[in-house]
Amino acid sequence: MALISGQQYIDRINELKPEIWVDGKQVSGKLSEHPALKGIIKSKARLYDIQKDPDHIDHMSFTTYSGEQAGMAFLPPRTKEDLERRRIAIRTWAKSCGGLMGRSPDYLNTILMTFAQSAELLKSQDPTFCQNMINLYEKAVTHDLSFTHTFVHPQMNRGRFQLEWADKQVAAHITSKTKDGIIIRGARLLATQGGLTDEIIVFPQGGISELSVANGFSLPANTPGLRFIARESFDYGKSHFDHPLGSRFDELDSIVVFDDVLVPWENVFFYENLELSQQIYDKSSFFQHTVHQVVNRCIVKTEFILGTIQLMIQTINIGGYDHVQEKVSDIIIALEAMKAFVLSSEIQAEIDQWGTMTPAKEPLHAALTYYAKIYPTFNEIIQILGASGLVSIPGENDFNSPIRKDLDLYLQGANANAEDRVKIFRLAWDLSMSAFGTRQSLYEQYFFGGPLSLSKRLYLSYYRNEQIQWVKEFLSIEDDEDS
Repeated sequence: MALISGQQYIDRINELKPEIWVDGKQVSGKLSEHPALKGIIKSKARLYDIQKDPDHIDHMSFTTYSGEQAGMAFLPPRTKEDLERRRIAIRTWAKSCGGLMGRSPDYLNTILMTFAQSAELLKSQDPTFCQNMINLYEKAVTHDLSFTHTFVHPQMNRGRFQLEWADKQVAAHITSKTKDGIIIRGARLLATQGGLTDEIIVFPQGGISELSVANGFSLPANTPGLRFIARESFDYGKSHFDHPLGSRFDELDSIVVFDDVLVPWENVFFYENLELSQQIYDKSSFFQHTVHQVVNRCIVKTEFILGTIQLMIQTINIGGYDHVQEKVSDIIIALEAMKAFVLSSEIQAEIDQWGTMTPAKEPLHAALTYYAKIYPTFNEIIQILGASGLVSIPGENDFNSPIRKDLDLYLQGANANAEDRVKIFRLAWDLSMSAFGTRQSLYEQYFFGGPLSLSKRLYLSYYRNEQIQWVKEFLSIEDDEDS
């Protein structure tokens, strides 16, 4: 099968019938027709159609050993040219959603590719677990599967030195082991698009010390006992005019509940293994390839933000002001810096121990840390430039009513009629001020650990010995043999 169409993705998700709860009610019927889900499902289906489009298929796919075309995110890069091919494909998908879809299929497909490449790590517990990972990867490539994942435990007690499961075992954990597999009970957080993918991958949160949660496995989204509890939808059932982004791209983050779920042994990658819980991240190229995908998406997102802001400026004719030009320049600098981080990572790429051409970690880590800090300023710039224009934004129904003549007169822009001006400003509002927009800001700041954690990680991991030695030689300071 390999590449699927958008309709095939929709049909497959509809047939799964996973247990999803939205607004206190279990979703019934076709997921693609549910008001809170249809927008993101349609947008995601479009990605699969782009992938198969004759104008895009050459740079969106690669030829497998069986001679079929498979999604480029599954390609294990062997050369720097392969990294470039992956970059082009990532940005092509990101452009179809303005970089606003954090769980486009290439994100998890990339993660799965890196885990499969380093699957030999899993042999230390059981040789069959290594094969389980390879089997999942090959199945995903063959059937163009989509995935979500969950890494985070519930926030029960975040006091210093406290573990969330120390007071009560609420984190998803093993309760027993049977001849058929492991039994999981408890919850996990932040399964973005929970229930809207073929499978969910569960991996341990970093820094854990409790064996019962040190597990890695995958499950079909419709596994009995697996329940997705979604947050409030930011679609709100409105039109693309009223919520141009939320109506298309709200990914509906979910809590994942495991109600004594059986994970068959063939789906297990490791269990009750603290060493592998860390090695799967540290000894694979997980970080480098995942962040390579993330930063390329963020580049496209920044381009979309830049275009939106410039359109606002042109619409109300404020481009002549020095402070406006300065603020736009800040966004341009951020965009070009992010592009440079990616190119630097690719230029310095090296083959890892698994034979995978891997981007350099340092520029990607710097990019991730930088973007988490700079992103909130994008929203601030939109709000400063839009000011009261982001408040005076009537909806589609207002333009289809007898008061339209008032709107046409009083809400026109210097270079746009009233309807177009409101469309532009509603887009800016949905990007920066709506529930959808503020969730986007929180996501970019914290989905990889938060600005402070990222800065600390960068400080501790960045190699600086050469620079230190250089300065010591300049000052004629001799090394202390005992140090």
